[in-house]
Amino acid sequence: MKIGLRTVKTAVCAVVAMVLAQGLGLLYAPSAGIIAVLSVGNTKRSSFVIARNRVVSLVLAMGIAGLCFFVLGYGPVAFGVYLLLFIPVSARFQLDDGIVVNSVLMTHFLVEQNFSLAMITNEFLLMGIGAGLALVANLYMPDLEKTLREDQLVVEAMFARLLELLSTSLNQPQEAAKIEERCNSLQQFLRNAQEKAHQHQENYFGKEESYFEEYFAMRRSQLSIMKDMIAVCPQITVEEDMVAHLRGLLQYTATTFAEDNDGQKILDQILEIYEGYRKRKLPQSREEFENRALLFQFLQSFSSFIEIKAEFFDENKTTLAPKKA
Repeated sequence: MKIGLRTVKTAVCAVVAMVLAQGLGLLYAPSAGIIAVLSVGNTKRSSFVIARNRVVSLVLAMGIAGLCFFVLGYGPVAFGVYLLLFIPVSARFQLDDGIVVNSVLMTHFLVEQNFSLAMITNEFLLMGIGAGLALVANLYMPDLEKTLREDQLVVEAMFARLLELLSTSLNQPQEAAKIEERCNSLQQFLRNAQEKAHQHQENYFGKEESYFEEYFAMRRSQLSIMKDMIAVCPQITVEEDMVAHLRGLLQYTATTFAEDNDGQKILDQILEIYEGYRKRKLPQSREEFENRALLFQFLQSFSSFIEIKAEFFDENKTTLAPKKA
């Protein structure tokens, strides 16, 4: 059995919240512990949003419950009317997180049969202690930057290997089947890496921390294009000299595949290959025409693959600088 950091934080916060509430002589002190349990989020930002929304929700709940109890008395009917009003209003203002916990707090008024200032203060203190301790606990979060940097290197190595396999698969349909499994593995790895990058971003409030999530999103877009290339590759059957330069370019891209590659040299070489194709004799048969069309489609997809990275590089010039051509 593995006990994670969040579990430890939750348990400690619950205990401290109850002890603190009891020390202050608050009624229903265990509620502070339950609020703490429900308020410890996965990230700093999520914990802050939860705490903020629950405080706002508490103010709303107080207003609606106070009106219902004043008009209908302290009974089940009044509480039912409160729920009929509170739930849809909370949903309307996206305060769903506070529905359950604040409705529990409102039952304290039912039990005490009064809506005094002392009771109102009691409930706000319970909320403040529970949510406040959760915020304090989440001030410390493991720094994922090192892990994300390592994930980037893994992703780039996996892409490089796929490009090498694509290079050897041109005009060799039997080789293309080896690529799909690697492609699926990369897709799953990218999905997990982007989730970690999102968690990393949620632990900061500056826009610059969104870089890793944007990076892995960019690589996922590239992988989507690569899937199109992989699908077309087995169908290409042309003269060997027509794919020689393209095969070499795929190999070059594999060896220079890196976070800091701006892609411009590769795009220039793609244009040269386009020009070479335009200077060749026109196809003499329908079959030859279709094969060249598939090759052209493959090259277009490859160009889009590189353009995605070039655009990403251009948008992140302050973070990256071209070290590889």
